[in-house]
Amino acid sequence: MPSAIELGAPDRKNGDLTATGDSNELLSLLKDQINNFPPGKQYSIAIKEVPVTVERLPYYPKDGDRLQDPGTARVNIAASNESPNGTIQDNWAEEHKHQTVVQQHVVYWDKDQDGIIWPLNTYRGCRAWGWNPILCLIATFLINVNLSYPTSPSWIPDPFFRIHISNLHKDKHGSDSMAFDNEGRFKPQNFEDLFSKYDRGNKGGLDAYDLIRMHKGQRMAMDFFGWSAAFFEWLATYLLLWPEDGILRKDDVRRIYDGSIFQFKADEYAEKKKHHGRANKTIESRKKQA
Repeated sequence: MPSAIELGAPDRKNGDLTATGDSNELLSLLKDQINNFPPGKQYSIAIKEVPVTVERLPYYPKDGDRLQDPGTARVNIAASNESPNGTIQDNWAEEHKHQTVVQQHVVYWDKDQDGIIWPLNTYRGCRAWGWNPILCLIATFLINVNLSYPTSPSWIPDPFFRIHISNLHKDKHGSDSMAFDNEGRFKPQNFEDLFSKYDRGNKGGLDAYDLIRMHKGQRMAMDFFGWSAAFFEWLATYLLLWPEDGILRKDDVRRIYDGSIFQFKADEYAEKKKHHGRANKTIESRKKQA
C-alpha cells in the first residue's frame, strides 16, 4: 500500500500534507545525515526528530544559483533565483526603481498616478481582466474597505475608502508568504521558501493542493484576518492567472508581487476580446451573404 507521503494525504501526526520530492529523498537518509543537511555547511535546515522540518525544507543556496544574498530584502526589485534582476520585460524594474516592490504591486490601479487608489479604480482594474461585475464588486469591497484605513494620513477613517500608496506598507498582514517586509521591500528568501516547501514534485509552480498545504503551513495562531486575507489573495491570484494545467508558475507568481503582470493580463484580455469581436463580425457577414 502506498504511504501517506506518496498519496499526498494529510499526516495527522504532524498536521501537514505531503513532503516535496527533496524532502522524500531526505527522509530516506540516516538520522546523522539529515541532522547535518545540507552537507558541508555550518548549519542544518532539518532534524529528523521534528518531521515538519524535513517535510518543509526552506530554500538554501546551491552551486550555480544566480540569486545572491537571498536573505537580504530588495527595496525595488522582486528578485528570484530565475530572475535575480527582477522583471526586465518592458523595462519594468528600471521604470519603477523609485518605488518599493509593495508600491509597484498596486500601481496598475493608479492610472492617473496621483498615489491614491479609489474604489472605482479597483473596480475598473478588475473589470479590465474580464472578471464578472459582481466578482469585481466583491474584490473592490474586500480590498478598499479593509486596506484603506491603515494607509490613511489621518486618524479619521476615510468615508471614500481610498488607499494611499505612500503608506501601503502599513497594510502588511500575517499568515501570508512573508515575501514583503514591514517597509515594503521584497524578501527573496521567503519567496523561494514558498516553492521549496510547498511545490510537491518540483513542478516549478503550485497547484491547488499545494496552495491548500501552503495556506495551512503559513497560518499564525489567532490571526483570523491574516488567514482570510491570504485565502482571498491567493484565490484572486489563481483566478487571474487561471493556468490551463492548474499550476501557478513561479515567475508568474513573482510578477504578481511586483505588479508587472497585471497590465499584461489586461492587455491579453483586451486582445482576446478584440479577436472575438472580429470573429463575430466575420460570422455575421457570412450569414448575410448566405
